[in-house]
Amino acid sequence: MNKDKYRKILKDYIPKASIEGVVALFEKHPVHFEITKERVTKLGDFKVAQNKQPKITVNYNLNPYSFLITLVHELAHLTTHNKYKRVKPHGVEWKNEFRMLMLPFLNNFVFPNDVLSYLAQYLKNPKAATGSDAQLALALKKYDAPNDNTYLFQLEKGDQFQLKNKSFILGNKRRTRYECVEVGTNRKYVIHMNAEVIAPPQPPQRGRS
Repeated sequence: MNKDKYRKILKDYIPKASIEGVVALFEKHPVHFEITKERVTKLGDFKVAQNKQPKITVNYNLNPYSFLITLVHELAHLTTHNKYKRVKPHGVEWKNEFRMLMLPFLNNFVFPNDVLSYLAQYLKNPKAATGSDAQLALALKKYDAPNDNTYLFQLEKGDQFQLKNKSFILGNKRRTRYECVEVGTNRKYVIHMNAEVIAPPQPPQRGRS
């Protein structure tokens, strides 16, 4: 493992105070690591193929705090796999590994206080995606590059939005996803609640006279 190579790569993606800790994790748990283009359906990924080194990918466009959380999330999949092989992807074994790996980074040298408080609460029972915790997702979003996007869970039923150059109407919620109907075709889709979408301004509600 080339530590300097990892340091050079990571310095542009994660908080400076976390670099040495992440490099140490890569040294202890060898894995093929790639930074990839944006994927709407996921922020990161962990894969194991027979006779190949395990692989972790993370989207390039995440802010430093989201990138670090996502990377450690995927590293927890790696350590869970190494210890237990086949268990539930986000079961109790993964939750314990994720909490343990995140613990050294839970300080205000790495995270700003407004993110740290929600992150500490989230880690008590981490879910498959940080977006499932609305408060943490919104705290992290403040550090994204400026854009016109909003999270799907911030909209109201009946609101119109755009995703991948298509227009949709928001419908009923199913746990972590929403039923949505494409405008013009009436085709039905199920879209994750933490998908970032473009929502045009909604007309003001008129009061009754």
